[in-house]
Amino acid sequence: MNGCSINIEDALRAYLGRNMLERPAFKAVLFDMDGVLYDSMPRHAKAWKSVCDEAGIEAVTEEFFAYEGRTGASTIDLLVRRQFGRPATEEEARRLYRRKTEFFAEMPPAPVMPGAQRTVAVVAESGLPSVLVTGSGQGTLLERLDTDYPGAFPKWRRVTAYDVRHGKPDPEPYLVGLAKVGAGPFAGIGIDNAPLGVESSSRAGLFTIGVRTGPIPAGALMEAGADIEINSMEDCADILKMLL
Repeated sequence: MNGCSINIEDALRAYLGRNMLERPAFKAVLFDMDGVLYDSMPRHAKAWKSVCDEAGIEAVTEEFFAYEGRTGASTIDLLVRRQFGRPATEEEARRLYRRKTEFFAEMPPAPVMPGAQRTVAVVAESGLPSVLVTGSGQGTLLERLDTDYPGAFPKWRRVTAYDVRHGKPDPEPYLVGLAKVGAGPFAGIGIDNAPLGVESSSRAGLFTIGVRTGPIPAGALMEAGADIEINSMEDCADILKMLL
């Protein structure tokens, strides 16, 4: 698996023991979007930096990889508090996030993440539903899902920034995703590429696969709660074949 050396049985055994489960009962596979289904995080980071420059907020492009998984409103509040020493107003959050989406939309389309379509196909072959769980509300990507992943993520199986009160790392996004297919905690597999998203998935009781598709140090996703840390979505497809 492209340099990925993992004992799946050991990881699964540790997950079951930690959660006091006798056997896995997976009813769905839940996917993050940015950095998992699309190679879009570099564009998001640049768009956020452009917003900050325009708004007089000091920031560096690289820091936005660490905020991945937060809702847009949460990211803006963090930036405004840091720069101006006050919470962001609702109007400010709406305005700045609108500008961020405009900057993102002006960039070339983000490519599908290599290996992601194969991974989604493995889930479909297993008979389990795929569920989208993203902290984003970026319409330019959400509107592509039906074309790039036909039939995999119908609108009723999508959780976006607009569907939750608390974004990642809170478990709410993944718990809402499970509920959309009539499942509860410990009944799914979560796939995420960011520490905040991995923590959210793990706290929701999911067997969590952390995928290092961005500039995340080795081991960081395991520290955040991943049961397995891998280097690509191609590896993810191979692992799901063993788990499902």
